[in-house]
Amino acid sequence: MHDDRTLVESRLKRVLDERIRPAVYPESVPLEVGIWTAPGEPVPVAEGLAAPRTPIAVGDAWGAPWGTSWITVTGTVPEAWAGRTVEALIDLGFDANMPGFQCEGLVYRPDGTPVKGLNPQNQWVRIASPAAGGEQVLLHVEAAANPVILDYHPFLPTELGDKETAGDRPQYKLARMDLAVFDETVWQLVLDLEVLGELMAELPVEGARRWELLRAIERALDAVDLQDVNGTSARARSELAGVLAAPAVPSAHRISAIGHAHIDSAWLWPLRETVRKVARTTANMTALLEDEPDFLYTMSQAQQFAWIKEHRPEVYARVRKAVAEGRFVPAGGMWVESDTNMPSSEAMARQFVHGKRFFLDEFGVENHEAWLPDTFGFTGGLPQIIRNAGSKWLLTQKISWSQVNRFPHHTFLWEGIDGTRIFTHFPPVDTYNCSMKGSEIAHAARNFKDKGVARHSLAPTGWGDGGGGTTREMVAKAARMKDLEGSATVRWEKPAEFFAKAEAEYPDPPVWVGELYLELHRATLTSQAKTKQGNRRSENLLREAELWCTTATLRTGAAYPYEQLDRIWKTVLLHQFHDILPGSSIAWVHREAEATYAALAGELEELIGAAQRALAGDAAGGRELVFNGAPHPRSAVPAGGAAPAAANGAPCTAVERPGGGYTLHNGLLEVAVDADGLIASVVEVASGRETVAPGSRANLLQLHPDFPNMWDAWDVDQFYRNTVTDLTGVDSLTATTGAEQASVRIARSFGSSTVVQTLTLRAGEQRVDIDTEVDWHETEKFLKAAFPLDVHTDRYAAETQFGHLYRPTHTNTSWDAAKFEACNHRFVHLDEPGWGVALVTASTYGHDVTRTVRDTDGGTTTTVRFSLLRAPRFPDPKTDQGVHRFRHALVPGAAIGDAVREGYRIGLPERRVTGSAERVAPLVELDHDALVVSAVKLADDRSGDLIVRVYEAGGGRVRGRLTTSFALADAVPCDLLERPWDGTRGEVTVEDGAVRLALRPFELVTLRLRAAG
Repeated sequence: MHDDRTLVESRLKRVLDERIRPAVYPESVPLEVGIWTAPGEPVPVAEGLAAPRTPIAVGDAWGAPWGTSWITVTGTVPEAWAGRTVEALIDLGFDANMPGFQCEGLVYRPDGTPVKGLNPQNQWVRIASPAAGGEQVLLHVEAAANPVILDYHPFLPTELGDKETAGDRPQYKLARMDLAVFDETVWQLVLDLEVLGELMAELPVEGARRWELLRAIERALDAVDLQDVNGTSARARSELAGVLAAPAVPSAHRISAIGHAHIDSAWLWPLRETVRKVARTTANMTALLEDEPDFLYTMSQAQQFAWIKEHRPEVYARVRKAVAEGRFVPAGGMWVESDTNMPSSEAMARQFVHGKRFFLDEFGVENHEAWLPDTFGFTGGLPQIIRNAGSKWLLTQKISWSQVNRFPHHTFLWEGIDGTRIFTHFPPVDTYNCSMKGSEIAHAARNFKDKGVARHSLAPTGWGDGGGGTTREMVAKAARMKDLEGSATVRWEKPAEFFAKAEAEYPDPPVWVGELYLELHRATLTSQAKTKQGNRRSENLLREAELWCTTATLRTGAAYPYEQLDRIWKTVLLHQFHDILPGSSIAWVHREAEATYAALAGELEELIGAAQRALAGDAAGGRELVFNGAPHPRSAVPAGGAAPAAANGAPCTAVERPGGGYTLHNGLLEVAVDADGLIASVVEVASGRETVAPGSRANLLQLHPDFPNMWDAWDVDQFYRNTVTDLTGVDSLTATTGAEQASVRIARSFGSSTVVQTLTLRAGEQRVDIDTEVDWHETEKFLKAAFPLDVHTDRYAAETQFGHLYRPTHTNTSWDAAKFEACNHRFVHLDEPGWGVALVTASTYGHDVTRTVRDTDGGTTTTVRFSLLRAPRFPDPKTDQGVHRFRHALVPGAAIGDAVREGYRIGLPERRVTGSAERVAPLVELDHDALVVSAVKLADDRSGDLIVRVYEAGGGRVRGRLTTSFALADAVPCDLLERPWDGTRGEVTVEDGAVRLALRPFELVTLRLRAAG
């Protein structure tokens, strides 16, 4: 037989495009259209429905950027259509390739009942089936004119990302606005041909099945009368019935499909628009669930459920009903799909606390999976947090985006820094927006790396990022692939059902130890510095607010601000979403985030101040107390308590150096600052050990060009290092001294920017504080601060949630080399046996570590560089422009425990309050420095019990004793949701009124403490 594949395949494409698909709607009549444009932000539904309309026609422009228009369509079903299926086709000016990234609409009935969402892949609204002739049609559309930010030429700078700069030029033109007859037989034929044609293209040419499909398709095309598609479509379908009925082979890959719409809680749209995106999508999905009995849908992010509960209660009622029926599945158990690199230990825990508790309270649903398909890599501390939240599985997909190394598994056990293992799955379909294309399903089967020992994978199915969800076409295609020869089998299954099957079939999966590093989007650790600083400051203030409000409640009877703290926590957690905290959203998002963080800081400062004043007593007492919110004693003030400040040690001096510069001295460190304002030497007096590498200078600001190949705000590509400018020019250099500190102030200018740094040595402190103020006006530049250290080590420690992890300083492998920019929380630490150095930071996350061998003496220079600022132009063309303030510190002679202590200290300053109290005893104290308290709070159930979370911070086994300043009746280990839990692997016992702890490396334990009496 002659090879006519190309001929038939080309015929299939043209006939589908030009004859069969258009015949799905064989008859139509135009609708009448009216419009009203809201003058500002979106208005309540009742106001939008009642507003007067003016006529508008197909082809007319509408929609200034970020504007909302209320569009009304009216019409009459022709008498000739009686008994047929009729739909309204409402095209707001869509581009079919951009669902979720342009204009959208939510359809309402005249009484304000929401019907469904409209997007480029979902433009129909069912009117009736069967319809009555003469039936009147009246629908209202709340149309959002969201501008296209990520266009066909991506990453171009645009002012459309903020309503303050976007202008008012209409973005769209109304397209089709019709009533039409829907021919379901033709529609089914389209799906038959699409599924078989897409499957055929994936099968081997030499296989018989491909040719069977080709011939069946050819027969079907022959059966279609192109002048009467509607009359002959049933005949064409009959030619395909046999090949569609052929069952899959027993060894076929098995795909658990779950309806999904990955909705970014903010990204190329502001938070307020996400509220409406969620309403549009959930309206669509609840309607689809009613129409399709086999279909299941899942949605993560408790925040998004809370939004529709507050703003669209009618939609939420439908969601609640579908959840109760087990078909709309809350997933993930987190407040939002957060970044996991940068949130603090406690914030990462609270993501699960607030997320899981919402689902439990609202639906009675307990999640056992973490659902983070789009998050930019995962820290080694996360497995323990997942387990302590009562969960046991993780789903993600983004690791498939890694630029250099292909991850070796799709299903595996992920082991965290403490040894906790979590059963983890990466969908081999390589998208969280699967559309049930044959190419996607075939790719999942081919790509699955665990063949031979496992057969199941998961496919989140539906338009996402900007929402939209699953379409009826996707459901129809899945039905055809339920059991189809040549294809993987597809079943709609809940995430928990998938994980249970996958775990059962793969009892001994491979193990991956340590962080799941994404070899992409590394610059998200630096972009939008003020958003990151707002997050860190909020985390620190929440720690203090909970600690001091709890202490004040238990000591003075002050009211505990449960509701206020709950609201603030949820706001902070929202802003940890994986496109807000990483700095990859439009200008509007980050402008609002900065204002939100400032408002939260004001509230939290008031709470802290009121609690401390209550604890300090009458201000007329005149006694100054120092409150220490850090987990370690300092200046004779206990952790979590208050006492008078103690003298700090020898006085500090600043002496001019020959040739320029100054030498600072405080009896513990001798710091030489040269004429260029750079740190030429830092000597630990007790050991005589030099910190700065010979021939090098520390605190060197370095400027790089920064124009990645794509994903501007997200990426920094390794070639940025090829060009560097050392900022050594000095505008001024001055020193100041006092009894408590000595400082050197350095002012520089470069490009269009200026920087002022203050290097400070304080009495009694073995630490050099570095305060940096940058007035930043560069474009596409990357600013770093370099510290070349005289330390020989092949690895370094970087703090993460509830501990630290080690990364190599070398590039032996491609995996090592790919980690050229990485995340730390409060410190990085390097050491040789017996001596180490810590670098701590108040608010930066990105850094790099490199090593070289010196020609002069053969010694090793290990250089740590903190990343300070970037200036990408997409999606915010003015990213980071303006004044920024940073604080870092260099700590010579530091063990890992010193790094932990100084890391907390830099973000939790002492607070001084005048009162009558002699001291404020801590509620709890620990007798081992490696045991660190991450939270002290009252139990969320308002029982009055005290919740204390403790973790081992040094990476070793520790036995210690926790004592309380009140008579202790009981201490119960709990999970993160404060429920009794037997998952603690260490020992927790109560003896002699104290709690004895024996914790493994990095183990965390949550204790519920009950007072006696």
